[in-house]
Amino acid sequence: MSTANGKPDRTLVVLLSVIGALVVIALIVVFTGGEPEQLDADTPEGLVQDYSAAVIDGDEQAAGAYLTEDAFNGCEDFDRGPTDNMRVTLVSTTERAESADVKVSIVTSYGSGPFGVDEYETQGVFDLVAVDGTWLIDDAPYELNICPNPKAGS
Repeated sequence: MSTANGKPDRTLVVLLSVIGALVVIALIVVFTGGEPEQLDADTPEGLVQDYSAAVIDGDEQAAGAYLTEDAFNGCEDFDRGPTDNMRVTLVSTTERAESADVKVSIVTSYGSGPFGVDEYETQGVFDLVAVDGTWLIDDAPYELNICPNPKAGS
C-alpha cells in the first residue's frame, strides 16, 4: 500500500480514483435515465404513448379522449387487472393514409421470488384511424383496454 519511503503507492491511488469515477458515472446514469423519450403526440406512436401512460396512471377519462366513438360501442366494464407494475415498449409501426397499427410489448412485473421479480410479457397491437386529420385509437390490446364513461367529466 505504501512504498518504503512512506508515500502511497501510485497504482493504488489511480485504481481507487478510477473506481470512484465509475461509481459517480453509474449513479448519474441510474438517476437520469429513467424517463422515456416523449414522442410527438401527433404521430401514431406518440398517441399510443400518451394513451398508455394515462391508462397506467389510472386516468381513464384522459385515456378516453384518445378513443374513437366506435371504441365505446359495445364497451363493457371489466376488471383489466393492475397496471401499476406495467411497462409498454414500442416494437413497430405500420402507417397508412387513413389507418395505422402500432405494435407494442407489454411487460407486467409482479411479486418477488428467490431469483428476483417475476415478469410476464405479451405483444399487442393498437389499431388507429385518422379522424379529421387526428389519430385516434379504434382498438387497444386487452391489457390496456378501458371502458370509461364518455359522459363523465363533460
